[in-house]
Amino acid sequence: MADHIRQQIREQFATQITGLTTTGSNVFQSRVYNLEAGDLPAVIVYTKSEDSEPDTLGTNRILIRNLSLVCECYVKGVLNFDDTLDTISKEIETAIAADATLDGLAKDVFIESTEIDYNGDGEKPVAVATLTFDVMYETREQSPDTAA
Repeated sequence: MADHIRQQIREQFATQITGLTTTGSNVFQSRVYNLEAGDLPAVIVYTKSEDSEPDTLGTNRILIRNLSLVCECYVKGVLNFDDTLDTISKEIETAIAADATLDGLAKDVFIESTEIDYNGDGEKPVAVATLTFDVMYETREQSPDTAA
């Protein structure tokens, strides 16, 4: 049996944003990953919540799902971190828009919100941009591992 489609979507999303100019291979799939200074700038990708509703009646219904997928973008430095966060955001948004179906796993993906925060503790401040994407996809009720 394949992995849940939610996991496949998260993995494909991470694949599509790996290798970008600013973050390179520093893309991680875990919200509890401890980032080291050498890992920055970096992106952490995880899923946060999901809503679903049936699209059809009967057995083995099609479920329409809306998944909240989060990219936390981390930058450490004393200068230009606003600009760097904006550059990372642009690169991620462009990479996802190039294939908004995530290789056929989703019906559509779009950026829902962006929040930016700073932590001035330590010798160099850390800036974080949290990009939340809405991923719309469908599965059959009895096949949560396959896109419908």
